[in-house]
Amino acid sequence: MLLDSAPMNANHAQIVGLHDHQSQGFDELANLCKASADLLRLQILRVLQGDSFAVSELCSIFAVRQPALSHHLKLLASADLVTTRREGNSIFYRRSLGTQIPSLEPLHSSLFDAVDAIELPQTLIHGIEQVYALRAANSRDFFTRNAAKFTQQQDLIASYQQYAATVAQVLADAPLGRRQSVLEVGPGDGAFLEVLSAQFARVVALDNAEEMLGKAKQHAQQKDLSNITFIHGDTSTAELRKLQVDCVVINMVLHHTPSPGQIFKDVANTLAPGGLLLVTDLCHHDQAWVRENCGDIWLGFEPADLNHYAADAGLEEFASQYLAQRNGFQIQVRLYGHHSQQGSTDE
Repeated sequence: MLLDSAPMNANHAQIVGLHDHQSQGFDELANLCKASADLLRLQILRVLQGDSFAVSELCSIFAVRQPALSHHLKLLASADLVTTRREGNSIFYRRSLGTQIPSLEPLHSSLFDAVDAIELPQTLIHGIEQVYALRAANSRDFFTRNAAKFTQQQDLIASYQQYAATVAQVLADAPLGRRQSVLEVGPGDGAFLEVLSAQFARVVALDNAEEMLGKAKQHAQQKDLSNITFIHGDTSTAELRKLQVDCVVINMVLHHTPSPGQIFKDVANTLAPGGLLLVTDLCHHDQAWVRENCGDIWLGFEPADLNHYAADAGLEEFASQYLAQRNGFQIQVRLYGHHSQQGSTDE
């Protein structure tokens, strides 16, 4: 009998091991179902659909105390429904772009689709608008105070000269069928308007900081650039809704904006058929001092972040270049167009 016990124990161990392996899939599925089976957590996923928010911002949006909200976020994170990213001293939450468990991917995607099909309550919309308004006010106030030393502040991260030639070349090589009109969002001191003025018949310069727009106007006058229209406002302004341009250029602006994803959607609506979006911005970094010294809201972006924003706006990547800077920052130059135009290519 003792001789027979060893095979029995081995078989038993194999059966237990097989049971544990199979039950792990049920555990993961149960975890996902549990995390999504709550009204507040579903609303959190809906709010995170197009943007990321700090814990304090989510507390404000939902009028929930931080310990309670953190508990819900922990459950969502354990089910791979949200991910975190540190921005300076703050932890920002965003929806996961995918799940690490392939078998749960269809359910994962279906859950997000179902959540996104539900209209947000007006109270939550108002809360999100308040968060965006505060972000925008902080950014606008910074540039109002620092308009006179814009170039000095910009040079702390990456000077215009370090990326301008590359951006200009990407634009010159861009597969644009027409070059009649172009929109630059956030022209800064107006330096790149010279490039755009030479390549396009009409240029529109948009900035929400009146002091910065004034500097861009002054630069255009000094360079005798007569084909530029200046608009004081942001990408949601009514004047842009009537605009159809062949190209939109956004140079080193997104990391100052309250909602980069919304910027993509707004400017995508201004693109004429065959139009392209050219974005230049920082790759993600951990140098939090730029918040106070340069007015940054975001510490750059992962390339996948910009692709995600583009996809939500109905755009896909056409080309990309990455420039390493001597001060440790890296710049990404990205070209996007509508899905129907052509397949994406990497340079």
